[in-house]
Amino acid sequence: MSRFTLPRDIYHGKGCLEELKNLKGKKAFLVVGGGAMKRQGFLDKAAGYLREAGMEVQLFEGVEPDPSVETVMRGAEAMRKFGPDWIVSMGGGSPIDAAKAMWAFYEYPETTFEDLCIPFNFPELRQKAKFAAIPSTSGTATEVTAFSVITDYAKGIKYPLADFNITPDVAIVDSELVEGLPASQVAYTGMDALTHAIEAYVSTLHCAYTDPLAIQAIEMVFDYLPASFKGNMDARAQMHDAQCLAGMAFSNALLGIVHSMAHKTGAAFSTGHITHGLANAMYLPYVIKYNAKDATAAKRYAEIARKTGLSGASEKSLINSLCAKIDEFNVILGIPATLKEFGIKEDEFKEKISQISENAVGDACTGSNPRDIDPATMERLFTCIYYGTEVDF
Repeated sequence: MSRFTLPRDIYHGKGCLEELKNLKGKKAFLVVGGGAMKRQGFLDKAAGYLREAGMEVQLFEGVEPDPSVETVMRGAEAMRKFGPDWIVSMGGGSPIDAAKAMWAFYEYPETTFEDLCIPFNFPELRQKAKFAAIPSTSGTATEVTAFSVITDYAKGIKYPLADFNITPDVAIVDSELVEGLPASQVAYTGMDALTHAIEAYVSTLHCAYTDPLAIQAIEMVFDYLPASFKGNMDARAQMHDAQCLAGMAFSNALLGIVHSMAHKTGAAFSTGHITHGLANAMYLPYVIKYNAKDATAAKRYAEIARKTGLSGASEKSLINSLCAKIDEFNVILGIPATLKEFGIKEDEFKEKISQISENAVGDACTGSNPRDIDPATMERLFTCIYYGTEVDF
């Protein structure tokens, strides 16, 4: 038996933020990030709509990129003091992911972070509050997914939390919120969305419900990401919908080792944080070549290429066309081709990669990857990505 879960309501289109005034409740706890939503006026709009709905509103501001365990605990404590029946989070993936984890600790103060790290081990939520998510970037799709990524900075590891309980009740996908995104964020989040869709399509848990969503998302990213990057607002609106479709696919089909690798390298090196979408974009063509050694995965990658209009007379040439398309996008978007080019020091890479590889194999996303991998092979794959060498194993 398989399961397919989405928010009960998904509102989409420019101006749909106004739907907040139709929520029914008494108290709303509004979680946001670093200030972009406030500067652009959307935070005031959202709070105003919630008050129009008759709710008392409390703000929780300043969730950092790649939210920490400490921020989650601080937010949960604030929720317990306020007692909301709606948790509303607006921003990029970070504040929404943080708010999802806060929700669990708000309703179950006695639970531990270690408990939540076990996939699909959350307690039954909605005992105290419902959840509404409003994305301000076009990539993570956390507004429609059963996932949250929280970082333990002491260990230098990102933990993907997974449970259908944390799929929001309401998603508001308003393209107006992404019109002011900087080009780099458009690039990284767009490639994150592409990775979500491709990994969902080849996942061992893909199905007839997820495949059409994944393919549609891939087609839209191929069609609209370069124009969105260059500032075309119609293309940017299309990308906001594309990333949501990709999220619907991967929340139910799950992901693969591109994400495992990105989770475990993001905060691992002293030379600088590797932004999640950038890491995905860098790793994706290498992982495709690794996974394509599996016959079933190769067939699925070739289907992606064929269905999106890429050329190739054979399965292998179609897969090469898909990788070439991703490489082409990375060049257009200014994304480095290797970890060395990104700036990771060679001696630090060599020192840490064995442990990173072990951590990546143990990541929750590895289980649905179409080809098995062990830590030694993962280290070989990372080494190819560091130097830009061919994946031939």
